[in-house]
Amino acid sequence: MKNNKVLQGKCIDYTFDGQGIVKINNRTIFVPSLLKDEEAEIEIIYHKKDFDVGKIKKIINFSPYRINPKCKASTSCGGCVFQNLNYQEQIRLKKELVNNNLKNIAKINNKVDNFIAMDDPYYFRNKIQVPFQYDKQHRLVYGFYKSKTHDVVYNPDCVIEDKIANKILADLRNLFISFNIEPYNEDTRKGFIRHVLIKTSYYYDEVMVVLITNEIEFKNKNNFIKELIKLNPSIVTIIQNVNKRDTNVILGEKEIILYGKGYIKDKLLNTDFLISSKSFYQTNPIQTEKLYSLAIKKANLNKNDVVLDCYCGIGTISLIVSKYVKEVTGVEIVKYAIKDANNNKKLNNIKNVNFICMDAKDYIVNNKFDVIFVDPPRKGLEKELINRILKLNIKKIIYISCDPGTLSRDLNLLKDKYRIDTIDCVDMFPFSFHIETVCSLSLKKCS
Repeated sequence: MKNNKVLQGKCIDYTFDGQGIVKINNRTIFVPSLLKDEEAEIEIIYHKKDFDVGKIKKIINFSPYRINPKCKASTSCGGCVFQNLNYQEQIRLKKELVNNNLKNIAKINNKVDNFIAMDDPYYFRNKIQVPFQYDKQHRLVYGFYKSKTHDVVYNPDCVIEDKIANKILADLRNLFISFNIEPYNEDTRKGFIRHVLIKTSYYYDEVMVVLITNEIEFKNKNNFIKELIKLNPSIVTIIQNVNKRDTNVILGEKEIILYGKGYIKDKLLNTDFLISSKSFYQTNPIQTEKLYSLAIKKANLNKNDVVLDCYCGIGTISLIVSKYVKEVTGVEIVKYAIKDANNNKKLNNIKNVNFICMDAKDYIVNNKFDVIFVDPPRKGLEKELINRILKLNIKKIIYISCDPGTLSRDLNLLKDKYRIDTIDCVDMFPFSFHIETVCSLSLKKCS
């Protein structure tokens, strides 16, 4: 098919990242923002060997689930895919996605038992990181990148970000202009400010601002900080992160604390956590408490249990679980995460938790546990870790997953020895195709 050719077709399904799928003459066309069962005139943007990418020119038949997006940049910004889809239908789609993965990949008959949605799916993100750049009119802009590009879509009122962060970004833009601070240019590799990272505390009036810069020297630094704090008293720390590399990785290695102590404090289920610039901390505080409460409930813990928390990060699950059990060991391969975890242990005066900086598959050998919590990244569990879990006869596994595909792959390996008791979903990421799943498994019999 030639570029700019206009065709008429019907959306039959979605891709993994929420694009509409249209089939015309055995040819697949991916169309962003087109909803299932909608028929539209589609303009081909570009042609590939195995597929085409199109854009909506005109919708002929609308989905009954289509809504007017609350976000003004929803058709161009790459941050969300379902701003135009009714939230209840988003829930149905995510539940269907998990069930299909369980059936087709895990090869099991289990289905989602419970789905915990948000009461209000807006302004929930406690962490944002956005690039700054000049647009074609040489205006300073910030926001998410347009899908599959490095062109920033200016969006001063993102409807999934914390409202405080929205205000701080607007203030930073004005300060960058008034202080003549240039944004980084990826082509010339010139300019000072690359990205801004903002973390907000849900329970405390504390905000962290991280300025990711292309060089160390920060002209008029003290006056800049003074003005930013004056505009936003809730900012308790400002960090300069220096990233001189020609890379898509946002954060560099070198950090300079410009103001405050270098961290903020938040609370999860009555446990306090210190959060640094590089700490992994769930981005939806409301749903995170529901997620962890559900995981603990499914574990059916008692005061004699010895627990292992794989991929423990800064110790969130380990420290919350500690009050219900005899002992917890948190294992994490990232050194600075373990440092944060130990600081959080000290902060909460918890004595029955130990943190180990080690690969979980190496630590688990010959250690005995009653319950294991695993909360891996999207790639899921390493096969070697699964094999070692299977040898230890751990009576209970609580698997928290952010990817139903890799969860289902791993369940397929665990199901012969473990009974899959319950599968529940918690919507941490409204307007996206991502979904968090909690699966509880019990040992069938000791061998």
